Amino acid sequence: MAHLSSRIRTVVVAACAAACGALITAAAIPLSGQGTSAYRPARTPDGKPDFNGIWQALNEANYDLEPHMARPALALRPGPYGPLPAAPVLALGAVGSVPPGLGVVDGGEIPYKPEALAKKKENQEHWLERDPEIKCYLPGVPRATYMPYPFQIFQSPSAIFMAYEYDGAVRNVYLKDPGPAPVDSWMGQSVAKWDGDTLVIDVTGFNDSSWLDRAGNFHSDALHVVERYTRTAPDAISYEATIEDPNVFTRPWKISMPLYRRLDKNAQIMDFKCVEFVEELMYGQYRKRPLSR
Repeated sequence: MAHLSSRIRTVVVAACAAACGALITAAAIPLSGQGTSAYRPARTPDGKPDFNGIWQALNEANYDLEPHMARPALALRPGPYGPLPAAPVLALGAVGSVPPGLGVVDGGEIPYKPEALAKKKENQEHWLERDPEIKCYLPGVPRATYMPYPFQIFQSPSAIFMAYEYDGAVRNVYLKDPGPAPVDSWMGQSVAKWDGDTLVIDVTGFNDSSWLDRAGNFHSDALHVVERYTRTAPDAISYEATIEDPNVFTRPWKISMPLYRRLDKNAQIMDFKCVEFVEELMYGQYRKRPLSR
């Protein structure tokens, strides 16, 4: 028996060594679309990296920026053996559930002030009533980037414009700083500059009404976002956003993710202006004869 145990240990050690070797080899190979720092992107006529195209994030950040496990629904209620979907979303079944996500926050956790963390948890408990996405309000920045819809970048030597499928949201990215934003808005004011081959967009002038995801992560009107777009492969962009809001967070923090080019032959931004889809939700009770709910 001792001899057999010794042989088993030898086989296990050899298998582990082979697996570790494979992991080390795999770690040394860039993931598909990830590219390397030596990648030289196509250029626009003024010599800048070309970001023209339709792009999309493929992750679970719009559910929750932080790492999270799968759960039955975004809106929950206590059950006899654990949380259950709230009554208004029960009929959605698996369609209304939350898929797990590894998170996109550097360090894993958003550095909330204690009182702001309490409000975030309250937002999550009241998701159905509070999430601006449900009411088709503009998504804000950076949330517009990682919602589950494509967006298009239009770039020329004299202008950069971003069009988002969700709610017909748009951003006019200034190449010369026009000064402070004249009024606070959902999408803020975007001003671009170049850091080598990286497009850096400084965004200020926000209102306090948008959320950062469906988990109740929020900000105040002091939000300041600095985005960094870097072409890393023919069909990939490395996207980073540093988020600062001294009213809500103890320090600036960063999210990062790849964005992928839509390669469909007929890829285009479709018309998804969802305001009319939520009119019954928001104003149906004001009908002369309200519909049953």
